[in-house]
Amino acid sequence: MSTITERLGNLPLGKFHWRLLLIMCLGWAFDAMDTGIISFVLPKLIATWQLTSAQVGFVGSVGLIGMAIGAMLGGTIADYIGRKKVFAATLVIYSLGTGACGLSWNYESLLFFRFLVGFGLGGQLPVAITLMSEYAPTKSRGRMIVLLESAWAFGWLAASIISYLVIPKYGWEIAFYIGALPALYVFYLWRTVPESALYLMKKGQVEEAHALVTNIEKELGVTPGQKPSMAEIQTAAAAPAFSVLQLFSPKYLKRTACLWILWFCIVFSYYGIFLWLPTLLVKAGHNMVQSFEFVLWMTVAQIPGYFTAAALVDKLGRKATMATFLLGCAFSAYMFGSAASVTDIYLWGCLMSFFNLGAWGILYTYTPELYPTEARSTGVGWAAGFGRIGGIAAPMVVAAMITGPDKIPLVFMMFTAVLVIAALDMIVLGDETKQKALN
Repeated sequence: MSTITERLGNLPLGKFHWRLLLIMCLGWAFDAMDTGIISFVLPKLIATWQLTSAQVGFVGSVGLIGMAIGAMLGGTIADYIGRKKVFAATLVIYSLGTGACGLSWNYESLLFFRFLVGFGLGGQLPVAITLMSEYAPTKSRGRMIVLLESAWAFGWLAASIISYLVIPKYGWEIAFYIGALPALYVFYLWRTVPESALYLMKKGQVEEAHALVTNIEKELGVTPGQKPSMAEIQTAAAAPAFSVLQLFSPKYLKRTACLWILWFCIVFSYYGIFLWLPTLLVKAGHNMVQSFEFVLWMTVAQIPGYFTAAALVDKLGRKATMATFLLGCAFSAYMFGSAASVTDIYLWGCLMSFFNLGAWGILYTYTPELYPTEARSTGVGWAAGFGRIGGIAAPMVVAAMITGPDKIPLVFMMFTAVLVIAALDMIVLGDETKQKALN
């Protein structure tokens, strides 16, 4: 007799999975769009409000503070009240927060609204990835999660296009108002996204979980499995509540340490590079429209990066693919820092973006695989939350280092070192999870 977990893990990849992936991808893309808009608005705000480098750095960091708190709380709460409720609530929070940014009347009000945006974004991402991983078939789970993460590139691309077309002509406020539109998506999401069957089992809602999985099996043309046995029901009911402190117990300590280092380094490099990139390019002598064009092409390069990671992660495994992408990003960052010609900026910038976002896709695949269902959202949320500390620090570190165009190579040498540390962490502390069923 197959358990609920085995029935889900052994399902053939079909319409149900692709529909759920598309729904989650739209939410993920909206996350990226609302995050990305601020990086394109900043050069305009610097000129309009006469912001210092330290103030610009804190605009980026305050959003990450919100994301850290949102990830830790959202992830933990989702293990108690369910993935679906938290996913929907956080989408509304960050969408309305983005719209409110357009109403900002001064620097301080913008900081407050950016905190709200970050809180909603931080709460949604770990919950979304947990829900998707709990429905993805075991053999293709890595590919499905990387494809979900690839929606980030499309969302950032949307932010690039919106900013490129709107900000120069209509002002920065309109870009933020457009970012509020995803709040309307919650009505469709609530009707179509199912709660996690694995979560329902752990909460003792066995009949509901069985009915949900049976409907999925019928949709995919699979003979429905039998109702859960008494042993499975008792096992699910006996699962104790998971506390955050257990992340540091002997059973999970190595996994937690590996993930927290990995998250810190990847988030530090990503937000340090991409939140500052338009501004850094302006400081290097390019005008604002040129800098937007550079970032637009670098964003396009993220898409094949994700798809390449998706093709490799279930074949080569999580460790080898992650280490390769991190080292590739480290080398590209080093070369980008010393790039002088427009051609070199495009080449190394696109490669840096290709490898960095591919690594993100693998990170989101790998993280939920290291924890059981009762701890999965908590484990993902706290790893992501700790990682956001890197994102909080990175914009301020870059702000302190950038005293002129001659300091740009030094900044990217720093990112190179951080990415090499992340690769070594994965190689030394990481456990391979390829083709392993969730529990």
